[in-house]
Amino acid sequence: MSVEMVFSLLGGLALFLYGMQMMSSNLESVAGGRMKDILERLTSNRVLGVLVGAVITAVIQSSSATTVMVVGFVNAGLMSLSGAVGVIMGANIGTTITGQLVALDIGVLAPLLAFLGVAPCLFIKGRRAQSIFGIVAGLGILFVGMNMMSAALTPLQNNEAFVGLMTQFSNPLLGIAAGALFTAVIQSSSASVGILQALAMGGLIGLDSSVYVLFGQNIGTCITAVLAAVGTNRNAKRTTIIHLMFNIIGTIVFTIICQLTPFTDWIAGFTPDKPAAQIANVHTIFNVTTTLLLLPFANGLAYLATRILPDLPQETPDSDVDRWFDSFFKGNKLGSSAMAIESLSRDVQSMLRLASKNVSAAFAAVQNGCKDGIEDIEQAEEEIDLYNSHISQKASRILALELGAEDVNSVQQIYRITGNVERIGDHAMNIAQYAQHMRDKKLKLSGAVHQEISEMESVCHQALEALTGESRAQAQRILGEEQVFEQRMDDTNRAFRNNQLNRLAGGVCSAESAILYSEMLTDYERIGDHILNIAEAYAEITVGK
Repeated sequence: MSVEMVFSLLGGLALFLYGMQMMSSNLESVAGGRMKDILERLTSNRVLGVLVGAVITAVIQSSSATTVMVVGFVNAGLMSLSGAVGVIMGANIGTTITGQLVALDIGVLAPLLAFLGVAPCLFIKGRRAQSIFGIVAGLGILFVGMNMMSAALTPLQNNEAFVGLMTQFSNPLLGIAAGALFTAVIQSSSASVGILQALAMGGLIGLDSSVYVLFGQNIGTCITAVLAAVGTNRNAKRTTIIHLMFNIIGTIVFTIICQLTPFTDWIAGFTPDKPAAQIANVHTIFNVTTTLLLLPFANGLAYLATRILPDLPQETPDSDVDRWFDSFFKGNKLGSSAMAIESLSRDVQSMLRLASKNVSAAFAAVQNGCKDGIEDIEQAEEEIDLYNSHISQKASRILALELGAEDVNSVQQIYRITGNVERIGDHAMNIAQYAQHMRDKKLKLSGAVHQEISEMESVCHQALEALTGESRAQAQRILGEEQVFEQRMDDTNRAFRNNQLNRLAGGVCSAESAILYSEMLTDYERIGDHILNIAEAYAEITVGK
């Protein structure tokens, strides 16, 4: 192989990969947000999952990107494991579109396509228009690179050593291993299949050998999802296991078919003298057939993945999501906003539950005379403050992404919720400090006051409970309930203040106790205000959707 041939091959490969990347990124820019919305609203219908997975992958030209997105959605709790199975199968079908594009005999038009795509970009400033012409340019550059690779490899037909190496791939195990390894290294099945097509177009590898390399390439493409699953929860890792099982089972089935039947002769008969089309057709048939074969057993694949990777007793899903957050945003955009906002929402819910627990603990400390001190309440308050700082940092990073108006509104409202939760924690801490002061001063509360405090704690608990868990999905209804709670807290605050004035006038309580109780009522009323603010923010998110 001469130096000139090597340079031509590398140049063609560079253009092919760049054209593919250019096409993919511009397609994602034009339709990525819409594809993300479709996937977010995906139902549990398996057939619909396959169709959505195929369409998204065909649009963004990368099954790896779709699978990584699915891993993230499962990890964030936006998609169930069984729901992910169909999307993964569809992604494998959608990725075959690139091979079919390469198989089109439009090599002569490739330079023209590149020109028609690049030239308008020099004069048009609109972002969307540039992305559309960028798709055309990417397609043209891809074909220019393919033609260069094919031309560079053609002289190797007379190189006995190279031809001998290619014929070794007629051994199924060697062909599968080579295809899997090469695809795992470059992390793109579309690119590796394109290179295989270039070899076939140069007459360097026959279909009887290339099919095994192709099967291995389907296995090798799983490496991207495996890497993306590092640091995720168990269900997300199981998603990558399902992806691997799909391609391994398909490889076993089709290897047996190729060994026992004239499968390759049959495929070659449809498009004689078009080796690129033959490889593209095998790729499509492989993924469509494997999907039809395994789709009825989607739940079985999910169950098997659970058996292979069982739950761990010490697993903490929230921390898994948090560890995954940073690693995901280093190189992924599609679907990132939905996963980021879900991660943020989980943190807010954890913070809200902690604040709710502290409010109840603070009132309990007043009731029992602060027997155990307030160390636990102080520690929980520190955690609430840490959540506030952590969520604020996350929110600022999410807002740096390219978000739609609805997503920006969601992040802003979550930021508003966080501030109100932090203030609830502060008021709980104030009440706990009143309890400690009363203990230190040996101040006593009357039975009537204890009953009033018990009612305050009960109302706060009910109001905060309505904001946590899955119930927040009915934000508009909950807002109405919280408005009733807030009015009740205002009414009881006024009534309890009048009661306290009467007790003070009758000499039932001391002036110092009355002052502390008055401060406690102020905190109680403000907790109600912050709860209503949180309910309004959740309702704003719902309206935005």
